[in-house]
Amino acid sequence: MHRWGMGMLCLAALIAYVQRSALSVPTKNIQADLGIDASAMGWVMATWYWGYAILQVPAGWIADSIGSRKALAVYAFAWSILTGVAGFSGSFGSLIFLWGLMGMAQAGIFPASAKAIGAWFPTQGRAFASGLLASSMAVGAALAPAITAQLLLKISWQTILLIYAIPGMAWSLLFFWLIPETGTSQTKSISKGSLKSDWQAMLTSQSMLLLCLQQFLRAAAMVFFGTWFTRFLEETKRITTLDAGRLTAWAGIGVMLGGISGGTVSDWVLKKTNNKRLSRQGLAVISMTLCSMLFIFSHFISDVHLSVFIMALGAYCGAFGGISGYSVAIDFGGSRIATVFSVMNMCGNIGAGLFPLIVGKWIQMGNNWSFALFLFAGIFAIDAVIWALLNPKKPLFDTEEK
Repeated sequence: MHRWGMGMLCLAALIAYVQRSALSVPTKNIQADLGIDASAMGWVMATWYWGYAILQVPAGWIADSIGSRKALAVYAFAWSILTGVAGFSGSFGSLIFLWGLMGMAQAGIFPASAKAIGAWFPTQGRAFASGLLASSMAVGAALAPAITAQLLLKISWQTILLIYAIPGMAWSLLFFWLIPETGTSQTKSISKGSLKSDWQAMLTSQSMLLLCLQQFLRAAAMVFFGTWFTRFLEETKRITTLDAGRLTAWAGIGVMLGGISGGTVSDWVLKKTNNKRLSRQGLAVISMTLCSMLFIFSHFISDVHLSVFIMALGAYCGAFGGISGYSVAIDFGGSRIATVFSVMNMCGNIGAGLFPLIVGKWIQMGNNWSFALFLFAGIFAIDAVIWALLNPKKPLFDTEEK
């Protein structure tokens, strides 16, 4: 049943990323239809991430309270409905409102999924499971630009959103029907009194603060691939939207492979050395450093395909090390895995909301795209330093290993 459940979680991640990336390719079409500029488009993208961030903690708390099965089924149905409804947007105001709501509805997917992984897998299998989940996100992120670019040749972006809503609604019903409650949660009662102590523990923990900071930085940089990367390639490499969409998939493939191999290697190192600091923290430091260096290097390569390949390698490294954040949050969360994961993910999505807004404003001012690339590299360099300082030694709430 755990294999079925993990497969369903991976499928949900894939669907969710296709849906959330649906606006990254047709930015020019949306701007033309709604009469908005690049700065306004940046606000639409940013609002999704801010809505996603705001609802992280409530959604994680709900998952800890009622279990992953019920929470995920409701969340998936809600965000899919909102994806389709966003296709009826006829103005900037309606699009930003509906897309923000869609982000809020998707907030619970990964805290609830992390809770399920914590219940299903022992410590030495959690990085691999997290890697599968992250790679499924990457598959969705890779498929979205290529599929959307192809669909744009025949149908409108509004119709694309309606089509993308269908798989998520079907998944919601299938998951609720197939997966028993006992297989998806470690539900424990969470009293009102315990909430205060939970927050005190999180806010006073240096490891928790560093875990949140690394996620803020990593997510802020990685969101580039799901927002402005297609446009970046189109305008800096002088290629068509269709070609840019296809090349964007290279980065998505890099993220997918990085997630799988990162989780596999991390668990292998942990099994061989029994050293969490090396298997989680050490691999993250090396990966983030390499990611930063590769993106800087790509700037000086004139060949389009080679440059994008180097950036895809950077994306691979970013995803390889990023799995450490997932596995550390699951280990660190104890009986409050969804809550701890949601706080970390909230911080990540605050960063993810800032990046597309900053880039959108920068481009609207008439400046070049080099800023976005070097901002990406700089963020990952700082993230490597944060990981060098991060070393949680035991669960935040429980003293026992789960």
